Amino acid sequence: MQKSAHHMELVYQRETVDAAEFADVLNRSGLGERRPVADLGRLQRMLDGANLTITARAPGSHALIGIARSLTDWSYACYLSDLAVDRAFQGHGIGTKLIALTREFAGEECICLLLAAPDAVPFYKKIGMPASERAFLYPRVK
Repeated sequence: MQKSAHHMELVYQRETVDAAEFADVLNRSGLGERRPVADLGRLQRMLDGANLTITARAPGSHALIGIARSLTDWSYACYLSDLAVDRAFQGHGIGTKLIALTREFAGEECICLLLAAPDAVPFYKKIGMPASERAFLYPRVK
């Protein structure tokens, strides 16, 4: 597989993935450190509860390169819960494209909200995603 996404046409699509494939891309992206990748049952529940999942796949091999997993009501709000791109392909616009497609599928009536992992904040600033000072959250217990 080539390192640069510029040298290949990735296939972006709305689809479902299984927990093992999800865990694999989370680990290859670095996001696995913040997700329960050892608990495939929990990952599967996360996938089953999402109603908008966009993937980026390598042509030919069909390898999962990136994923955006969201929950939306299709009319007012879209929570982009996971954005993961394989480290070997980061820096080529894949995450930006996954966000754009998420927004497109959710529709113009929806806010697109995400909580950034601390090390991902520079990425969201770089792509010009608006930040909010009004977000509040209760952290998960486990």
